[in-house]
Amino acid sequence: MKVLVTGSNGLIGSEAVVHYDREGHEVLGIDNNMRAEFFGPAGDTTWNLQRLRNTCRSFTHFPIDIRDRGAIDAFFKEHRPDLVIHCAAQPSHDKAREIPILDFEVNALGTLHLLEATRLYSPDAVFLHMSTNKVYGDAPNELPLVETDTRWEYAREEDYDGIREDMRLDRSTHSIMGASKTAADIMAQEYGRYYGLKVGVFRGGCLTGPAHSGVQLHGFLNYLVRVALSGGRYTIFGYKGKQVRDNIHSADVIGIFEAFRKAPRPGEVYNIGGCRQNSISVLEAINRIGELSGRKIDWSLDDKNRVGDHICYISDMTRFRSHFPDWSLTRDMDSILVEMIEEEQRRLTESQPPAAK
Repeated sequence: MKVLVTGSNGLIGSEAVVHYDREGHEVLGIDNNMRAEFFGPAGDTTWNLQRLRNTCRSFTHFPIDIRDRGAIDAFFKEHRPDLVIHCAAQPSHDKAREIPILDFEVNALGTLHLLEATRLYSPDAVFLHMSTNKVYGDAPNELPLVETDTRWEYAREEDYDGIREDMRLDRSTHSIMGASKTAADIMAQEYGRYYGLKVGVFRGGCLTGPAHSGVQLHGFLNYLVRVALSGGRYTIFGYKGKQVRDNIHSADVIGIFEAFRKAPRPGEVYNIGGCRQNSISVLEAINRIGELSGRKIDWSLDDKNRVGDHICYISDMTRFRSHFPDWSLTRDMDSILVEMIEEEQRRLTESQPPAAK
């Protein structure tokens, strides 16, 4: 099988590269390291590309910009992949407000280029689109909530498992990034429903893991671990630090992709995340990372929340589980945190100059 991964230097993309390379497939990665352009040196994913080149047996990297329709068409015409895993994106609420046109070109237009090239040159391929829970805007904030000492919680029993796919997409504040990702999400659905392509849309909550190049504007859990071990200062934006996210390890996301690949349902949409069992508030994450790492985190609270940000978001995966009952989470919250702490400690050790003799 020939597998194309866009955003192959990123968290989910690199996890996909490693998985399919390990399974003996030919893996083609598209990534032009725009994360460094978006977030500066801290977002640079060159280190991850080098890791993939050093460890994978059948991986080829292409520094193509998905905004370049001609380059995408030429690539598909030559390589005709059997599986497309589309992870490339501009992922930050805050950054998008500064670059609305670039954000839309990457998230919406880039996705359309890939979908159309798939339709023209690889119509039998399975296309996995990594969407986001930001397509719901701040509509989830309308659910009744109660405040506890460390988190916001759903007040009603019927909301206990979290946000379902029937949450409305319009009449809410998305942020610019949420709007561009919604455009891509809807277009991906149409290529499945209208054209009949084997497209699956996956609305991720907090995706995380040790391969994340976390920064303040995106990738809170990984960035929080980095701050804890480097001795920096972490800023919480709004909601008293009690905002809740459910976290899913990148390897479990690949398990989701594989389940769909083997039995695709064209145009289907799924919320994916760590569900209630892997939910944690920012305050709870600060405390737990401190306990597991032995490092007290210095933090401050900015009372102003991010535009369109969620107060409490837990992914209800009932729909996905009903379609793919053999899938289950393999990483709990503590194991995710321990793995990230150990990886960050390793990176810090390797970056230190050798001790003088």
